[in-house]
Amino acid sequence: MKHRLVATLAFCLLFANGVRADHHTGTGGAPPSQPGGIPGTVESPPPGSGTGATALTWTAPPAWLATVPSNSMRKAQYRVLGDAGDAECVVFYFGPGQGGDALSNAQRWANQFTLADGRPGKEGMQVENRMVGDIEVLLIAVSGTYQGGFRMQAEREPPKPNQMLLAAVAKGPDANWFFKLTGPAATVEAQRSAFDALVGSLKRGAGQP
Repeated sequence: MKHRLVATLAFCLLFANGVRADHHTGTGGAPPSQPGGIPGTVESPPPGSGTGATALTWTAPPAWLATVPSNSMRKAQYRVLGDAGDAECVVFYFGPGQGGDALSNAQRWANQFTLADGRPGKEGMQVENRMVGDIEVLLIAVSGTYQGGFRMQAEREPPKPNQMLLAAVAKGPDANWFFKLTGPAATVEAQRSAFDALVGSLKRGAGQP
């Protein structure tokens, strides 16, 4: 019950917006949602999952600032500085059987945005399938007005114009890992190559260089 409560609180904070980052071993996904997009409950990852041989490792851009994850579902998080306002990159991992498939998550994330012409973000999102070594990765990009996630007690955040999302869903050995860079569009766009470099550095197994 304690793990379920922690996971529930973590999901309610999922979209809320140091030490310099370097090589990182983590243990990441977007949570399943109930109708209407209100985050649902899910068990915390089993002990030991997403570690050792089932882990993914990556190298974060040196200018990104690693911060302490704000909850147990965030396995790594970074503050990304920018003149237009700071962005945040978060890595989620929910364990075997959790988090949902890559495309469904991508479409749901995109639909949290409204395009400049009023269409839902799903209609304007960029999607790319990529292989990083032997790791399958789905990348998406979308920008527009972010319609808000949910705070505690299912209170919706106010819309934020001129926002952008760069995201990657990487197929790990035992579950998907989710990398999400969100924030002001100018800041996130300026970090596109840095985000691509992070994705390109993905490797299997803890302790790999």
